[in-house]
Amino acid sequence: MPPRRRPPLAAGVLLAVFPVLAGCSDDGAQRSPGDAVTAEEAEVLAGLLARNGDEGGADFVVTAPFGDDALLTLTGEVDYADAVGRAQAVITRGDGSPDVRTVFFTADELWFGDVPGLGEALTAAGLPPAGYVRRPVAAVEGGASPPLTDVLVALVLNLSAEDEDDPGAFRTGDYTWEGQRSIDGNLSTAFESPAGWTVAVDSSTDLLLQYVTELPGQESPVTVSLTAHGPREIAPPMAEETVDGAAHSELLAAVGL
Repeated sequence: MPPRRRPPLAAGVLLAVFPVLAGCSDDGAQRSPGDAVTAEEAEVLAGLLARNGDEGGADFVVTAPFGDDALLTLTGEVDYADAVGRAQAVITRGDGSPDVRTVFFTADELWFGDVPGLGEALTAAGLPPAGYVRRPVAAVEGGASPPLTDVLVALVLNLSAEDEDDPGAFRTGDYTWEGQRSIDGNLSTAFESPAGWTVAVDSSTDLLLQYVTELPGQESPVTVSLTAHGPREIAPPMAEETVDGAAHSELLAAVGL
């Protein structure tokens, strides 16, 4: 199993733009958005990522701004047991023209399929036909800015953990209850951290439904939605279907990867 590499839950998400409903606490007192989380809610937050791991996987949709007038959407599924996923990546530009790729990913590698010009580039490089180009995932941490796709797949994989966090951290760090909202027909409870992240948690199952974050240099937030939690079996493309882009940098440049 690839190593799990995730930030703590408090690693930077912004408040999603949804209408929120006020509510009552367990003792009947009226609550307002911005109220401190209760001890019970701190337990829920502490186990949020571990429950994703226990469930084994989920369907996901990620949306993120891409440049000045485009949106990148990843729609797929993730296997948290083996830290592998697949998705359709669609870039939608202001003029409505879509750019579509098939993407498989692990914590360390990315496979790109449906790449325009790949066949011609392989022929020009004297390489046999292949349906996918594989390259390493760019480091999210460090001086250089990694490609947005690499950041997003790392974010999806990082929404899982083997162990629970410390509930006490959520009681002492100004974490707040932000009301209830409906997401895909499921009643959820929203929580925000002092760093600005927001999560929406299914009120009946305590499973993560949505995670929203702002990335450095981005004015609009990134939204990750999870549905249909449960085990997945996902196999990246086989070696004979794949060309190693790391060994052929001129190929990556030719097809824009």
